[in-house]
Amino acid sequence: MSMTEMPDCIGPYRIVSKVGEGGMGVVYKAEDSRLGRVVALKIIRECDADFSRRRRFWQEARAAAQVSHPNACRIYDVAEEQDRFSKEIGRRA
Repeated sequence: MSMTEMPDCIGPYRIVSKVGEGGMGVVYKAEDSRLGRVVALKIIRECDADFSRRRRFWQEARAAAQVSHPNACRIYDVAEEQDRFSKEIGRRA
């Protein structure tokens, strides 16, 4: 799957729409089929050959997972599927 194609599903997440796109990847609005909730799903561009991109992804995920504030979204899951990294980001607290 290229970043220009919108997938139907990524793991247990059914893709609803594309929210935005930036230098590192794409953010989708998705539904968690396991828990029946709507989440934001950030998909990182291919980073298997780029150690610095992979390291940046993990640094961002770890930092965001430490944040607990009413105006900040929470990280619920981090996964790798088909050599792509993704973060499930829930609604604001």
